[in-house]
Amino acid sequence: MWYLYGFVLLAGVANAVQSGQNGALSKGLDESLTAGLVVVAGTASCILVVGLLSGKLAWPTAAQALAMPWWAWLGGILGGCIILAQFFVARQIGAAPFLGLLVTAGVVTSIVLDNFGWVGFERHPASVWRILGGLLMVGGVALVALF
Repeated sequence: MWYLYGFVLLAGVANAVQSGQNGALSKGLDESLTAGLVVVAGTASCILVVGLLSGKLAWPTAAQALAMPWWAWLGGILGGCIILAQFFVARQIGAAPFLGLLVTAGVVTSIVLDNFGWVGFERHPASVWRILGGLLMVGGVALVALF
């Protein structure tokens, strides 16, 4: 189970590095949105290779597609919004404030999603400790952004 936490930590490092990479790509190309297509192509290629090598790649059946809640199909759009934020914001405000805001907004949103069991998450009540942790993250990212 601990290896999963390690994988998430590596993903966090990759998220910080990717912001800079995507920003440089966006700056180096004539059009920022072209950079977005390059990033998406790289993402799709990575998932395709891992899926083929692991044998865990299959298109959904019609029954599976129809059984899925409508909002489950919008994750790619949200991922695109994150990439656009990397292109247009990360370079201007810096890696630390950008990633701090991104992660803190995610944690605060996650506390709400967990509390109500929205978008497929199991319910985990927003305890005083969870709320305090979220507030401490807001304070911490404010310090990172201001100084």
